[in-house]
Amino acid sequence: MTPRAKTIRTALTVLFALFFLFPLYAMADFSTRNLRGAGRTAAAWSNLLADNALYSAIVVSVLIAVLTVVVMLALLVPTMIWVRLRAPWANGLIEFLCLLPLAIPALVIVVGLRNVYLWVTYLLGESALVLTFVYVILVLPFAYRALDSALTGIDLPTLTEAARSLGAGWTTTVVRVVLPNIWAGVLSAAFISIAVVLGEYTIASLSGYETLQVQIVAIGKSDGPTSVAASLAVLLFGFALLLTLSLLVRRGRGSRRTAVAPAVGAPA
Repeated sequence: MTPRAKTIRTALTVLFALFFLFPLYAMADFSTRNLRGAGRTAAAWSNLLADNALYSAIVVSVLIAVLTVVVMLALLVPTMIWVRLRAPWANGLIEFLCLLPLAIPALVIVVGLRNVYLWVTYLLGESALVLTFVYVILVLPFAYRALDSALTGIDLPTLTEAARSLGAGWTTTVVRVVLPNIWAGVLSAAFISIAVVLGEYTIASLSGYETLQVQIVAIGKSDGPTSVAASLAVLLFGFALLLTLSLLVRRGRGSRRTAVAPAVGAPA
């Protein structure tokens, strides 16, 4: 890389860093500002756990995010593996169905699922956890792209045929052979899904459930610093998830290179 290219790259990195970090700094500054006098205060941050309604909303949103990831992976991973191995002709159909939620507004999704959710709430109760079903649909486009990239990067037919020829069942093949090779894609799908669920407001608000974002908006009407502190905490949590994903993927690539290097140098 030439010195000029390095200079341009450094300048662009600094500009993008300022562009993304300045709003975060402004949020941190406002959330710690003492509106009744001079100086700083951590009252807004202490309210995140002291406020029972906000704490309950955090717990509910985290539970919904975890359930959404579990159901999404249990539904999508086996389906994509089976389609690639047994029904390649349906690959385009599955991709269309998974990407379809991107083209449908959240308001239309809520209205379309209203009659379905009457039965869901009748059978499972009025808990906010029933939002898991609609959130699984909402995160399908992002999860599908992550898993599709991971499956494209491996020789899936060869891996499954080798495992089956050694006597492994389909469950063992998927869990012990395929999943370790697409672990980076699974983590990407899981972390992106968690970030989407924790940041979703429209569907939860229109459905009448008290999730984290709905509670943040409600608190913002009477306590601005606490609302901003909660929003900043969610953003930092999402950033931590993406950073953890990057580190795990990089560590996985390093371990695979370490494992392959001795095999390349070994005598035939």
